[in-house]
Amino acid sequence: MKLYLDTSSKDVILKLDDQTYQAELGHDMAEKLHEFIQEKLAENNKTWQDITEIEYMSGPGSFTGLRIGAAIVNTLADQLNVPLYDHHGNQQQVIIPDYGREANISTPKK
Repeated sequence: MKLYLDTSSKDVILKLDDQTYQAELGHDMAEKLHEFIQEKLAENNKTWQDITEIEYMSGPGSFTGLRIGAAIVNTLADQLNVPLYDHHGNQQQVIIPDYGREANISTPKK
């Protein structure tokens, strides 16, 4: 089963083969993304071990969302020993997010 993940905005898009799911995880993405994926796998009577490849929308988009998603897909691909692809269809050893611009780092307030 192919897993596709897009975390480039507050609305996460997850595809499991031809099934598409969307959830607005916003600021809770780091805490709820893993649970969201696991819940959708269970709805399809699948487990993590049923994943045979992963594709990730690596950007541009939300800095935090892309970092969280890349950490998830990189870890899953490594631990499940499955191929990992960017959204251009290129197989990658590790996904490096493409933020589309330099990071906007604000000055410390203190």
